[in-house]
Amino acid sequence: MPRESFYNPEMAPSPTTWLELPEQERIRVVSAFHTLYRQRSGNAKVHAAIHVVVENQVAMGFGPTVRAIARLQTQGLSRHDSVHAVGSVVASYLFEAMRDSVEGDAHSLQSEMNAAIERLDAQSWRQQYDE
Repeated sequence: MPRESFYNPEMAPSPTTWLELPEQERIRVVSAFHTLYRQRSGNAKVHAAIHVVVENQVAMGFGPTVRAIARLQTQGLSRHDSVHAVGSVVASYLFEAMRDSVEGDAHSLQSEMNAAIERLDAQSWRQQYDE
C-alpha cells in the first residue's frame, strides 16, 4: 500500500494513490501540512477530516465537488481555499445532521448538500468567512 508522505492542497493528489491510503493516513498527511505551514483553524483533527472528505470526493469524481473546486478557482480562490469553501458546506450539513435538526431522509439531505455545493461561489464564501 502506498504511503503519501506529503500533502499540498494547492495540487490535487493522485486519485488512485489518495484512495489507496488508509483514512487515518490521509488525515495524518493533511494535519502534517497544516502543522508544517502553521495553518490552524479551530479543531485541527476536524479540520483535517473535512479536508479529507473533500479530497475523497474529488478523487472519486463526485460531480458537484469537482465542478465547485474548478469554478471557485476560476473565480480567484486558491485550490486550498476552494477545498475550504466546499468543506464549509459539507461541515454545515454534517453539523445539522448531527443535531437532528434536518428534516427528511438521507437522500433529501444529500440532494440539498449537492445543490448548496453547486451554488457555492467565491464571492459569497469570502463574505461569509470574511476572507
